[in-house]
Amino acid sequence: MSFPVKAVIFDWAGTMIDFGCTAPIRALIGVFAEAGIVLPEPIARRDMGRAKLDHLRLILAAPDIAEAWSARYGVAPDEAAVERLYARLEPAMRTAAANSARLIPGAADTASALRALGVKIGSGTGYTREMMAEILPAAAAAGYEPETVVCAGETPSGRPAPLMTWKALVELDAWPARACIKVDDAAVGIEEGRLAGCWTVGVAASGNGVGLDLETYLALSDTDRAARRAAAEADLRAAGADFVIEDVSHLLPVVHAIAARLRANG
Repeated sequence: MSFPVKAVIFDWAGTMIDFGCTAPIRALIGVFAEAGIVLPEPIARRDMGRAKLDHLRLILAAPDIAEAWSARYGVAPDEAAVERLYARLEPAMRTAAANSARLIPGAADTASALRALGVKIGSGTGYTREMMAEILPAAAAAGYEPETVVCAGETPSGRPAPLMTWKALVELDAWPARACIKVDDAAVGIEEGRLAGCWTVGVAASGNGVGLDLETYLALSDTDRAARRAAAEADLRAAGADFVIEDVSHLLPVVHAIAARLRANG
């Protein structure tokens, strides 16, 4: 009998690479600084996981940022401002992402274990294809190479629309969606998976919700780590996550639990 779970669709930054999802933050804060605007990290992280053009629009719509922009430039931020920032963000993101392409511990082993079960592996990301150019070969060299990669801009609508997950499932020939799993560190990615009809698994510690690189995270006290994980987990649960784990190295027991439920429900 074949394994009941047909596919797992992984996010990238904060889920499989870049513990803490730090690359987008460095790029965003740097680009806004070049424009003379101080971008606080909480605002930069608030809509993480969306396509970067959409992310910029939401940042500029934040009252404090809109006010700062108007004060500096004499006009409210508009679509032309988004496009100017994006022109700077694209190369900055590519550099930052390439420098943070290290796999999260356990990512390659988890992918290998899933393949051994006959589970197909796909991925989706808020990064563009250009931003992924150096990440993909680095991840492959470290042992992680999903069968399909869907990037921002490759579907008519980005997250939280389910289209990227659906595109990945179509390319994998994996169905029904209820036998597939979406794994993501951002609330908007969990919403994407839920709308696609998949099981959803949030990763709390390695992702945007905690927002710390691995070394900084491990240096925290046990109490502080637990509190930060709990806050991240609450956000993922609120977005509709069926399960929340610490990081991707803890995924296999959840996959087996989902498989058991699928068997029980026929």
